[in-house]
Amino acid sequence: MVDRSIAGVSPASIGFRPEFLDFDRGIRVGNLKDHERITRILKLALEAGCGEPFVTERWGRGVFWRWIGFLPRANRTAMPLSSHVSFGCSKFFVAVDTEERVFQCGMQVERGYVRAPREYHQCRLAADWDWHRLVRQLRSGSPMEKHLRRLVLREGFLCHAGSWEEERCRIAKKSFPAMAALRRTLDAAPARHWAGFQIYYPFSEEEVGASTGPDLIEAMLAVFRELTPVMNLCMHVKIAWRNPAISSGSEGHCPDRTSSAWHR
Repeated sequence: MVDRSIAGVSPASIGFRPEFLDFDRGIRVGNLKDHERITRILKLALEAGCGEPFVTERWGRGVFWRWIGFLPRANRTAMPLSSHVSFGCSKFFVAVDTEERVFQCGMQVERGYVRAPREYHQCRLAADWDWHRLVRQLRSGSPMEKHLRRLVLREGFLCHAGSWEEERCRIAKKSFPAMAALRRTLDAAPARHWAGFQIYYPFSEEEVGASTGPDLIEAMLAVFRELTPVMNLCMHVKIAWRNPAISSGSEGHCPDRTSSAWHR
């Protein structure tokens, strides 16, 4: 018998539903029970899968949030200057792009501001942020290039790079750049703009609607596992999934595509 449990939890006990990903308003988190709320489900699954605490961050208010992030607490704690904030940490994230009507599941590293507004002084890039490690990895022939090429060229992931206050550079299969060019794009982000790098798998509105809630949760966790090698290249403290067969993506394919959400 195949074990279809998700982080040790039976799919039947997961109350998350596809309609909680609302392509007009965002990710529904309010007015739900614990077993229906994506924040609780993913946090517990990540902690069970990696055997360590995660911190949840979000952008939004009220019932619907636009973006939710999950970062390993140990990596933040290890930062000598910035352990009190989460901006400098690599994160898994889920988000709904209401303009393009796409559900995004991926990871990101933020640069923040180089010259921060006075009221956002805590968001200024510090020497211990993961951003510096990301930028150093953008070299020809590096492990980062190997992973990004596989994810974008073979697996259908997309990247956004640069300023988040203007149109960001979008990287897809047909526009995959050399690492030096990607680094120049990141370096060119204006110092007074918030900037960062995201890599994510895009789920269309149709794909989400055709899936079950447990299938979507399983697919999100598969994306997180697949992106773990990239995130580990950026962090002070690496994470490891307890099941090595699905942790590294080293075989060159996504670790679990049984979920209907994976099939286009």
